[in-house]
Amino acid sequence: MVMKRTPLALVLLALVLPAAAQKINPGALPRAGSVDERFQSYNIEMVEVTGGRFWRPYASKPTAPEPTSANQPAGMSASLYEYRPPIDLSNARLRKLAAALGPAYLRVSGTWANTTFFQDSDGPAPSTPPEGFKAVLTAAQWKGVLDFSQAVNAPIVTSFAFGAGTRDASGVWTPAQADKILSFTKAKGGRIAAAEFMNEPTFAAMGGGPANYDAKAYARDLAVFKPFLKEKSPDTILLGPGGSGEGGALVPPGMKLISSDDILAATGPAFDVIDYHSYAAVSARCAQGPAAAAGIKPENALSEEWLSQAAKIEGFYAALRDKYEPGTPIWNTETAEAACGGDRFASTFLDTFRYLNQLGTLARQGVQVNMHNTLAASDYGLLDEKTYEPRPDYWAALAWHRMMGSTVLDAGANPKPGVYVYAHCLQGQAGGVALLAINASQTTPARLELANASERYSMTAPDLQSGKVLLNGSVLALGAGDELPVFRGKPTVAGPVELAPESITFFGVPGANNPACR
Repeated sequence: MVMKRTPLALVLLALVLPAAAQKINPGALPRAGSVDERFQSYNIEMVEVTGGRFWRPYASKPTAPEPTSANQPAGMSASLYEYRPPIDLSNARLRKLAAALGPAYLRVSGTWANTTFFQDSDGPAPSTPPEGFKAVLTAAQWKGVLDFSQAVNAPIVTSFAFGAGTRDASGVWTPAQADKILSFTKAKGGRIAAAEFMNEPTFAAMGGGPANYDAKAYARDLAVFKPFLKEKSPDTILLGPGGSGEGGALVPPGMKLISSDDILAATGPAFDVIDYHSYAAVSARCAQGPAAAAGIKPENALSEEWLSQAAKIEGFYAALRDKYEPGTPIWNTETAEAACGGDRFASTFLDTFRYLNQLGTLARQGVQVNMHNTLAASDYGLLDEKTYEPRPDYWAALAWHRMMGSTVLDAGANPKPGVYVYAHCLQGQAGGVALLAINASQTTPARLELANASERYSMTAPDLQSGKVLLNGSVLALGAGDELPVFRGKPTVAGPVELAPESITFFGVPGANNPACR
């Protein structure tokens, strides 16, 4: 067989001409599913509410000798943590910026919640927590959470203490502490929308669990907790098991992990919603020694491998859901750039590619809720923890909130590696469509061809690891009185549009007249 050769002139012409644009007709995109109206949500860690030792900022130097404290995860170096006073949930800027993302869910949980005592009487916390606990949550502090929740339109998601202080003489978990929190919440007019029994049973030992805690022990505890919750707070969604560290390379060799597979096999069908936590890496704080391979370097943060991790982790837990509780909704109740407080670049524009690509991916895969960790603590916070100034991920979150509605559309296959396109019904516009187009290539433009005129909102930065975000060339910033900026789209005619390298672009198509969006 004789192979015909392509003339050299045609080869050279193909190299200089831009790749053909992917054609998208927003009005004809079919419905692919839907997400909760509170899909984009966030965490405030329990240790932020009580005050305590959370992840040390990179710029802060450890003291010598490092103070000892029981109020930190078991087995972790004290040098990784630094004391923070309780967060001021009455702060006007914090409330205003959180409210701008509502409706949302507010998750108050984390490893520290596993061993926190709730003091439901007035007065300050005791100088020493009761035996079997490591921290104290006062009534005033929890009332502050309830007030914040109502002010920012974010019903509470939480978990309960499960350590030694919650158990009777035979080691059986008792609901005494959980009962106090639920009773207090109800008495103050608050609402706990959803709850896990505990935070991350996969890491029970690190989370302050009893010795030799395993999947069968979790199942025994859940058999006490579930009927208690359904009687005490019947409208509260039971989440579980809240596994973490699986489906990727997060767990270093030798670290004990109780598998979610074993937990779900032991509990049987038990949950209203299957939930999991998603961290594709650990930050530089923890990526040391045997855990070094679980880190992520900034030069890899736009790679196909990195940006696909959220889908991979969700696929792991979705497969377990399908095995043990098919048809049950699935939520991602804790996630960020990297565990252990996030890397230095988590607070820069570089992480917005992961942040938005994860939202688009998980919505397309049917995840109903995605809760970012945290709202305002450590390097992965949406807001600076001292000033509450918005970070790039906050601006990305605000753009998603303003553009992407709850109905998910099928935007088709991504045009090429490094380019990701997602579509939802346009927020607040019947028949309208919103497109999110991410070009993670550092050198090559990409092209789309839209069948409709649109309003274009392109997010870029002067440097990938900058804290500044430009929207259509103008810096995003708070105005007088902390007013949020108006996002002004650039009118764009139907036809080809170019996506610059290292850019994120939303297109609003109010005139799409998509039947799925009416």
